Amino acid sequence: MMDKDQFLEFALSKFLRFGTKRFTLDDLAHELCISKKTIYQNFTGKEQIIKESLTAFLAKLRSNIIECVKKEKSNPILAVISIYRIGLDTFKNFNPSFLRSLKKYYPEVYRVFNYFRENEVSVLVKDLLHSAQLKGHIRKDVNIELTYALYYNRMEDILHGEPNNFYKKFTLEELLNHLIIYNIRGIATKSYLDKNDAFFIS
Repeated sequence: MMDKDQFLEFALSKFLRFGTKRFTLDDLAHELCISKKTIYQNFTGKEQIIKESLTAFLAKLRSNIIECVKKEKSNPILAVISIYRIGLDTFKNFNPSFLRSLKKYYPEVYRVFNYFRENEVSVLVKDLLHSAQLKGHIRKDVNIELTYALYYNRMEDILHGEPNNFYKKFTLEELLNHLIIYNIRGIATKSYLDKNDAFFIS
């Protein structure tokens, strides 16, 4: 028997694959071999399922990000790279229509995702980049806010953007290198690269 956490994880996997509009509660009930009445005994409707499943998903993602930052606490640049490695691996499972349909049909739930992206991940990455600059890992002439806006912001929109879905054309390592690592090499100080270049060329 599937518990609530397993149910939410399963439901979200379907919403991510097919979109929140296309995948219905009838589809969900059919996939799980249960009645729709059983679903309504535990949830008020589809929006609650989407919101709770996405909230649980973001909580796990937040925990993974915090863990990687702790692991690289002495090297904020490597922490940034680790965050985007997690992000790239996460967003490969997103159907491009998922966030679009979420924004259009479930704006309150979309705000949960957008808050996580804008007020948690974005703030964390910029703080790490500023910390790297203070440590002498990033050149003093680099404008962190501008660099973030140009290269690191709204990654999922770029990767899933029409007409190119970069996930279908390139590996995760290729995307990480071209989106993040090569740009970091360009703004890092020579002294930092001398000590860490083995990581960037491995």
